[in-house]
Amino acid sequence: MNAPLAEQQRPVHVQLASLELRVAENAAEIEAAQALRYRIFYEELNARPTPEMSALRRDFDSFDPYCDHLVIIDRDKGEGAAGIIATYRLMRREQASRRGQFYSIDEFDIAPLVNYRGGILELGRSCVDPAYRTKAAMQLMWKGIADYILHYKIGVLFGCASFPGTDPAEHRMALSYLYHRHLAPVEYRPRALPERYVSMDMVPIGEINEKRAFMSLPPLIKGYLRLGGFVGDGAVIDPQFGTVDVSVIVVHDLIADKYTKHYHDHSAGKTDASSPAA
Repeated sequence: MNAPLAEQQRPVHVQLASLELRVAENAAEIEAAQALRYRIFYEELNARPTPEMSALRRDFDSFDPYCDHLVIIDRDKGEGAAGIIATYRLMRREQASRRGQFYSIDEFDIAPLVNYRGGILELGRSCVDPAYRTKAAMQLMWKGIADYILHYKIGVLFGCASFPGTDPAEHRMALSYLYHRHLAPVEYRPRALPERYVSMDMVPIGEINEKRAFMSLPPLIKGYLRLGGFVGDGAVIDPQFGTVDVSVIVVHDLIADKYTKHYHDHSAGKTDASSPAA
């Protein structure tokens, strides 16, 4: 990495009681975030690690060196790497250029997002230690993302969000609800790659209990929707992680500052029923 962010202007730094949120500042902290990802994705959720991951007990890939790793540290648990209890991986346009591509390009045609003339940010590898899956901890993470996008003048956030299992039919009501009610405007709309495309339009809107369908969505997807976010066209099956993935998008200009204003102007310790953490 470059010089530690502690020696520069930190793009994100929030403290709430014993919890500290910032970007990982050294290799040890990144490896601790990867170890947390391994425990959640491969031990808790039964994804399939590579032999190298199994040997090191860390989730890692070729994108990690180019990304910022947002972490929450419980300083009562330990300082720095020893206290990491949550992480979210962030990749801006210039970082993706150095890597050669964004991560989600292997699942979705994201040309409409790449063609956006402002700052864009891909989010991924989100996980929280089971002992810390509270509304306050999740709001702290979203507050950090809000500060990050303000610092770097990000106009569009995007990434993949997942349903458990590899059978899209098990989620046909939820996927159809997303397709009918939350499809992104065409100028921002990613589309699943043709060879991986799974239609989300499985059930007519008139046959869907929309309240029930919304409540059945994974928390991360509900969070994006509560911010005024959208989904792309088509789902993708990810055999390594054992999930059905959809593309999620938040366009800053279309949410009237709801996201950044709420999290920038209010204490991260406050709770709100409209929070994406709910």
